[in-house]
Amino acid sequence: MIGIIDYGMGNLYSVSKALERLDYDYFISSEPSELRKAKGYILPGVGSFKDAMEQLNETNLTAFIKEEVESGKPLLGICLGMQLLFEESDENGKTTGLGFLKGRVELLPGVTPEDEAYKVPHMGWNSLHMHVNSPLLAGIEEGHVYFVHSYYVKTDDQDVLLATSSYDVAVPAVVGKENVFGTQFHPEKSSEIGMKILQNYANFVEGRG
Repeated sequence: MIGIIDYGMGNLYSVSKALERLDYDYFISSEPSELRKAKGYILPGVGSFKDAMEQLNETNLTAFIKEEVESGKPLLGICLGMQLLFEESDENGKTTGLGFLKGRVELLPGVTPEDEAYKVPHMGWNSLHMHVNSPLLAGIEEGHVYFVHSYYVKTDDQDVLLATSSYDVAVPAVVGKENVFGTQFHPEKSSEIGMKILQNYANFVEGRG
């Protein structure tokens, strides 16, 4: 069973509906005592990195998430939830993240090296390019997934880059290390590829991945 972490800043409806379509058991909670019953977690997110970390800290979910991940339980961050997995962000001022993965979150430049402007946020379908074999990407060939974001992760740790997309800069699209995973795009809105990723994650949670 997957616990969807409710900290007041996630698109809980679309994620929960996707798990229902997969016929996978889940529940939504903001209470660590209840969430602890889950085998693995999804951390969705929409909005500001700074606001999200404040919410997690104020509700004691930061310490809970770190404890559960260190115990070996899987965690999947989606969109802002993926960014929160990293060390820090400069969105609305420097803010410390959960720190499971090395890297920082920065605003998409919005201008090419040739001084040509491009649209920020990065919104819509974009291609997905695989880099590293991972249980999260099992059975998936390169295709298109759905993004909505203005900030992106910059990391020197190439080992955590499972897949990228290009939006003038290289955008980490799928990241992962051991039992921690993240997608910058919304898998629940990304058709068959997105649903396959969620299914792969559910299999991983159950020890089948």
